[in-house]
Amino acid sequence: MRIKTEDKIVQQVLRKMDERSLIGQKKYGATMMQEIEGQEKDLNRFLVDVQEELMDAILYIQAARRCLNDEIEEVAYKRFTADVTNIDVNEEEVL
Repeated sequence: MRIKTEDKIVQQVLRKMDERSLIGQKKYGATMMQEIEGQEKDLNRFLVDVQEELMDAILYIQAARRCLNDEIEEVAYKRFTADVTNIDVNEEEVL
């Protein structure tokens, strides 16, 4: 099968899908089609798999958000401390 799109993002995703397929075939000893044809998996089992993967995805999203917030806080702290150390303090004039 030749991929016709010139979109580099789509090409990258398709390569990753192909790699994941090969990993799955090695891990489970069959392609998804072979699992269907051999009646090793039915529609319900595929739906359970999808549900479990989506639950995992939600956890990854939450963990990524936490990492992003930590990085934002760190950058803000560094900017604040850099700004504070650059403040010139002069003697107040008494009126």
